[in-house]
Amino acid sequence: MRYDVIIIGGSYGGIAAALQLVRARRAVLVIDAGAPRNRFAAHSHGYLGQDRVPPGEISALARRELGAYPTLTWIEGEAVAMDGAREAFQISLRDGQTVEGRRVLFATGSRDPLPEIPGLKDRWGISVFHCPYCHGYELSDRRIGVIGTEPMSVHQAELLADWGDVTFFPNETITVDRDAHDALKARNVAIVEGAIARITGIADIALENGQTLAFDGLFIITATVQASSIPADIGAALQETPLGTIIETSETNETSVQGVYACGDAATMPQFVSSAVGDGAMAGVHIHHSLVWPDT
Repeated sequence: MRYDVIIIGGSYGGIAAALQLVRARRAVLVIDAGAPRNRFAAHSHGYLGQDRVPPGEISALARRELGAYPTLTWIEGEAVAMDGAREAFQISLRDGQTVEGRRVLFATGSRDPLPEIPGLKDRWGISVFHCPYCHGYELSDRRIGVIGTEPMSVHQAELLADWGDVTFFPNETITVDRDAHDALKARNVAIVEGAIARITGIADIALENGQTLAFDGLFIITATVQASSIPADIGAALQETPLGTIIETSETNETSVQGVYACGDAATMPQFVSSAVGDGAMAGVHIHHSLVWPDT
């Protein structure tokens, strides 16, 4: 069987795109590896109608709704390679399967490379975060530490001062120049120099000089990378942004490879659940249009 659309990635953007397409009565295959970016978080925040709901519950409900449409096929597996051209793409899965589709949508998301600080990875999504809008409110009027990973970390610390009592740690990674120092001071952000040895307790920072400071939550900026290597493998153009690498797309979500589209965290900045859903929905509409009017 040749599907009208193969969607690689079954999280928020992918499901939103699939919903538009199955409602247009198109044959859609979703391939999902089951590793969404926000799987480490206990709750999702800032998504209208689903605030404070565990991300797994949001995805499960969306998948149940999608599964009610007869033209949907869902494969739990990992896409590892792609070949072919528009109208005749082939996707290879890790288990040896090969599937064919007329259009392909990458909703593969991104992942967050973390600093090599002992104890940080174990607390990722629990007490170490990257998005003030997703997790700042829960730390209202509490102690917040910001670990410097790049110059934009200064702006993250300034922003977080609207939520709590912020301390900034350059961590011998970035230089706090006079302008940055004055900006942080204006926002009542404390600056603590010295290398971080480890993260302990809930979110405590132990410095190599022996000092330990206690916090209720920590933030870092991560320069995201593509969760799938396939877009680069097929020659899709990538775009470097201050916050990471995304797939370059047109206003219709099409990549530089004809017939191949991308949406959600894989293709947009900034990255929120709500923006992934909106971008995925529009990608579904654009792909449907390309099937109806292939020459436009």
